[in-house]
Amino acid sequence: MELASVHDFLKGKTILVTGATGFLAKLFVEKILRVQPNIKKLYLLLRAENPHIATQRLHDEVLAKDLFKVVREMWGADFGSFISEKVLAVAGDVSLENLGLKDLNLREKMWEDIDIIVHAAAATKFDERFDIAMSINTMGALHALNFAKNCSKMQILLHLSTAYVCGEAKGLVPEEPFHMGQTPNRSSTLDINVEKLLIEEKMEELRAQNAGEQTATSVMKNLGIIRANLHGWPNAYVFTKAMGEMILFNMKGDVPLIIARPTTVLSTHSEPFPGWIEGVRTVDVFVVLYGKGKLRRSVGRRNTIIDAIPADMVINSMIIALLEAQYSKSLSKTLLYHIGSSLRNPFTISDLEDVAYQYFTKNPLINKNGKPVAISNKVTWISSMSSFERYMKIRYVLPLMGLNVVSKVCCHCYDDFHMESQRKLQTLMKITRLYKPYLLFEGT
Repeated sequence: MELASVHDFLKGKTILVTGATGFLAKLFVEKILRVQPNIKKLYLLLRAENPHIATQRLHDEVLAKDLFKVVREMWGADFGSFISEKVLAVAGDVSLENLGLKDLNLREKMWEDIDIIVHAAAATKFDERFDIAMSINTMGALHALNFAKNCSKMQILLHLSTAYVCGEAKGLVPEEPFHMGQTPNRSSTLDINVEKLLIEEKMEELRAQNAGEQTATSVMKNLGIIRANLHGWPNAYVFTKAMGEMILFNMKGDVPLIIARPTTVLSTHSEPFPGWIEGVRTVDVFVVLYGKGKLRRSVGRRNTIIDAIPADMVINSMIIALLEAQYSKSLSKTLLYHIGSSLRNPFTISDLEDVAYQYFTKNPLINKNGKPVAISNKVTWISSMSSFERYMKIRYVLPLMGLNVVSKVCCHCYDDFHMESQRKLQTLMKITRLYKPYLLFEGT
């Protein structure tokens, strides 16, 4: 597909992007502004109580990022006026009906103008509170769909999901939509309304107990994990994203729909420049631990495929999917795309370890004493969570129990060290449990 056709397709379009401060949403916005400055308007939905706060967030959390340096250089002194003409920050909230828009005049204008909606808003923490994940990932999808149905010129709704809505699938994972109530384990009955009711009941119970915020957060996170596991998903993030897909596919009506499912998203490969990333993401956690010399043993298998995809390739795929949908003869059909690498270019844990070893051997991190950090040549990978827990119990838990006894005998002189060591151990086990499904993933 020629680049010229992409330019022609985007020219004069009005696009709404939800979750505009998110990692992929920012990349999408940057790409559009860079390759097609003759777009008509970009409405960027940001969670904010009023337009002033939304505009401030747009400048601080989106446009001020290094990501936009190429576009800034293209426009020079005219960058500000270009942005003012083409981009509008919209105060709203995807967890609310009508995306939380309070300005009725603006809402009507958006319904008249919008051609495309890119729904990128998401709560992406694996251990997010169930109520928050449900309101953003599931109900947010419904609210974006209903907003699209009110747009008189609506051409396409693109929903950004995740390939891991498949749960812990094995073998070749097909590009198929979820039917209402469908679960990975196929042995449970899923009703989204029941899940919402359980959340409401639990929140009411917490209010009756005058539970503090910390307690409520812990309880709601645990509820999310329990409900996700019951239906065959490893965490609340992919569980609520799957329910969002169910709503979209089964309630879309005449709205042309694309569901984009990227796998593990990495930094940019080449656009707008190599290596842009925000925060420490998925695979990066293990790279950082390895570089610091702290990754000696972990759950995983050397032959596990890390289905990784550079962020700019995800954005390119999304844009081409929009173009394909525009020219498709069957606009009523849902187009669903996995955006990943495991089928054509599998990259294993062993490959990642080799690359990390080569890199940190040549470019070691420096410790607080100013000396290069020594790294291990090979990580010991343990192929089951139960075996890893046994190892951790023998290697760390039992010695810490002994230290606690010694500390009590010695006037609690080791209490601080014991508590800090226990905190680190709990953090490590939490991270391991969260990432275990992906370190042992057997799907393609």
